[in-house]
Amino acid sequence: MAAQVLPRALVTAKWLSEAIRAQRVGPSLRVLDASWYPPQERNARQEFRERHIPGASFFDIEECRDKSSPYDFMLPSEAHFANYVGQLGISNDTHVVVYDGDKLGTFYAPRAWWMFRVFGHKEVSVLNGGFKNWVKEGHPVTAELSPPAPAVFKATLDKALLKTFEEMVENLGSRCFQVVDSRPEGRFRGTELDQGLESGHIPGSVNIPFHTFLTEAGHEKSLEEIQQMFQEKKIDLSKPLTATCRKGVTACHIALAAYLCGKPDVAVYDGSWSEWFHRAPPQHKVSEMKRNKA
Repeated sequence: MAAQVLPRALVTAKWLSEAIRAQRVGPSLRVLDASWYPPQERNARQEFRERHIPGASFFDIEECRDKSSPYDFMLPSEAHFANYVGQLGISNDTHVVVYDGDKLGTFYAPRAWWMFRVFGHKEVSVLNGGFKNWVKEGHPVTAELSPPAPAVFKATLDKALLKTFEEMVENLGSRCFQVVDSRPEGRFRGTELDQGLESGHIPGSVNIPFHTFLTEAGHEKSLEEIQQMFQEKKIDLSKPLTATCRKGVTACHIALAAYLCGKPDVAVYDGSWSEWFHRAPPQHKVSEMKRNKA
């Protein structure tokens, strides 16, 4: 049996610029700006209006989420997601390329990439290097808005790519899957606050900060470097793996990195530390800050 050929998870700025120049953006290729920033720092939608990749649409992570949840950015329903991306001109046959404008190069784009995958869409890629490097390399930008013709998208939730609080609790005893936390080390260890929230981690999880998968310039590191990072943390990519973070966003960098290594089945704990902190009992929250206070 032939080895599984995974859809490409990354595209280069050169590839995308050539596709735009060949006027391929349309029903078969859609480009999405999935930027999000703290409101007091930057306005993602306003920046999109002023400057974006030609033919791109704005993917609003504030709109495409479960607004009834007490936690940030939780997945919307199948119907909500299908309707939202359908309005962006995306069908089940569309190749979707996502990017964001973060100063690191990539921050929220892997979340959008994972959202498409968790709702059953395979042909989705992240722009390697993000908008930062798109501009740096001299590719075209525009303020012109090009609303796409709506399309029909059918969403089917792939529960294998998603973990719930209950499944994470059960795993504390069963150890059925490995858990990698993508937050900065201080927040994982519990030595610094996270947006006012006490930090720490789920027992048994290991820490690989998401930004360490990126080069200084903001591109994804090489396959060999990524594999070595997992090996150094004793993560076995042949076994089940779940990623977590603060609110289910940077965890998707773990899923993307593992995917590049040929592992397409990494699940994301959508509620992540935001939910775990509020719902788990004290003995299930590991924090050096608590130990130091004791």
